[in-house]
Amino acid sequence: MPPPSPPSYKGGEVDRPRMRDNCGTLNQNWYAACTSAELGKDKPLGRMIMEEMIVLFRDQTGHPVALLDRCLHRNALLSEGEVFDGCIGCPYHGWTYNHLGQVVNIPSEGPETYVRPDKTIVRFPTRDAHGLVWVWMGDPERVTGEPFPMPWYQEDGWMTYYMITPFNNNVTNLAENYMDVPHTVFVHSKWFRNAKRVRGEALAVRTRHSVEITYYHQDDIGFADWALNPDRLPMVHTDKFYMPNVTRVDYSWGDKRHFVISSQITPVRPYESMVYTAIAFKFGWLTPLLKPFFSWYTRKVITQDVEIMDVQVKALKHYGAEFMSTEADVVHEYIESLRDHAESGEVGPTPEPEERRISFWI
Repeated sequence: MPPPSPPSYKGGEVDRPRMRDNCGTLNQNWYAACTSAELGKDKPLGRMIMEEMIVLFRDQTGHPVALLDRCLHRNALLSEGEVFDGCIGCPYHGWTYNHLGQVVNIPSEGPETYVRPDKTIVRFPTRDAHGLVWVWMGDPERVTGEPFPMPWYQEDGWMTYYMITPFNNNVTNLAENYMDVPHTVFVHSKWFRNAKRVRGEALAVRTRHSVEITYYHQDDIGFADWALNPDRLPMVHTDKFYMPNVTRVDYSWGDKRHFVISSQITPVRPYESMVYTAIAFKFGWLTPLLKPFFSWYTRKVITQDVEIMDVQVKALKHYGAEFMSTEADVVHEYIESLRDHAESGEVGPTPEPEERRISFWI
């Protein structure tokens, strides 16, 4: 059963099917809309996910509510309105909606408050978990599972924080970028990893819902290695992709030093995404002291990725996605196979589990 679609608009900006209605099964998922701290009790937030405009606010219990950001009356943005008594009021004529999306007051008809059963706006299931507010973009009758548990969020001994970054590119290309080692010696030279012209080996594994790659060569991550690994322990590096939009990158030095980067990629438009990156690290007594350094350092590295993704997307918009791959791109091919299958509506055979030992140079 396809997700419920809002009424068609006359002369709207999107005169083709919106992403949410034209993405196969990719909409059957939780997507981050904002951090929990961003959504207060007194003001609504407007967000766009899969080209769907959504207004977020909290009801009287503090639970997040997500409705279509469009008043049923004259189409004004509800996100520009007021929140009161767990309801949201339209800024144009004051039509008021409760947490179920039902109109409960029309000021021009009098002061009485009651549900108008024939006037209900599209509502989206929500969750407030792991420091993020999540919205289910598929059929509300087919909610499955819970949002991705951002690793080590607020766990004892760990320091965690979020970075929110707009990117000009789509989920597939961003996921590949976050799990791609060869680009780091060019895009992040002297910041993250330096070219050494050494041969690396890795094992890439595709399951029906994920991709994982484990690296076996000796490696470091640039000038920050002195802070992360003063004992010069061998680094264990794994990258993981979870359908349809999450990446997790783990670096470990022994049992006590860990650095984990988890990114939840929310599609906004075909070539626009909002990325919620959870940085988690554990370095013993140094942990609380390292946050200022990591905040500055990770922002610099992500900004470099923003810039190179913008370079890529300019060509993609003009020529389309015509990729030529080598052995180092097996992870890219695995990610593309899973996402392409979901985008097709899961028509045809599902990509089979597979693993490949690969080599590459960095």
